[in-house]
Amino acid sequence: MRLFSAFKAVAAAGGIALFSGAALAQGLEVVGEPLPEKMGFQPAATELARDLQGLDHMMLIICAVITVFVTALLIYVMVRYNSKANKTPSTFTHNTPLEVAWTVVPIIILVFIGAFSLPVLFKQQEIPVADVTIKVTGNQWYWSYEYTDNGVTEAAEATPIAFDSFMLAKEDLARFGYEESQYLLATDTAVVVPVGKTVVMNVTAADVIHSWKIPAFGVMQDAVPGRLAQLWFSAEREGIYFGQCSELCGKDHAYMPITVKVVSEAAYAAWVAKAEAGDVMLSDADLSASVELAAN
Repeated sequence: MRLFSAFKAVAAAGGIALFSGAALAQGLEVVGEPLPEKMGFQPAATELARDLQGLDHMMLIICAVITVFVTALLIYVMVRYNSKANKTPSTFTHNTPLEVAWTVVPIIILVFIGAFSLPVLFKQQEIPVADVTIKVTGNQWYWSYEYTDNGVTEAAEATPIAFDSFMLAKEDLARFGYEESQYLLATDTAVVVPVGKTVVMNVTAADVIHSWKIPAFGVMQDAVPGRLAQLWFSAEREGIYFGQCSELCGKDHAYMPITVKVVSEAAYAAWVAKAEAGDVMLSDADLSASVELAAN
């Protein structure tokens, strides 16, 4: 596991180096967004994302070593056993030690990979107890959200928080606090969640198959009509994170992005109080909410 931790650290460092210096939007730093002419992952904002990026780096190294070995072996065989260098070819048809080796070695490699990948898979699929529960429904071509448990108001007293989220037109970006480069990423409303809390998303669709994905969180779940699937995350850093529908769902598939805003517990409590009254827009006043508000 120490080896895998090292790969995770490299992945995290690489993500920070590639995606630091993001712009500010509505008082929050834009942390998770794709950038032009860049390579690598978005900075990991959850433990799940760090695990996935570390696993990817480990797999990349394993694949590179195998590729170099096989290429070198092919070159050696071509040079050592071509017709000029080996005028009298061998006539044997079997080599038992070699056949055992090329069967056992791949098995060992696969078992090694499985020892690291299966715990990551189980961590994703075992849904923990939620602090905040949100139902997300994919539509052609927008997302609908409903906070079935906002984590602040007692269930018996809670007023439903529900809204639709549409992609912003290019001319509306500045009015909502976004840059022109964030066209096709930013939405008019956003999913607002508290930092450090476990958020469970119940994912479904109203028409065709969609897919809810936030790369910086390391989560993606298909939204299938008539079925309810789940994903979870716990964001470790405040900021704005962008995602997109990742399942081809029709002619406007490219125009149903996702915006998630991770805020402090106090700011989240302030937003919930306002959202229950019908205003789901996160404001600067919410972001500067006092700690006492969250305690009430």
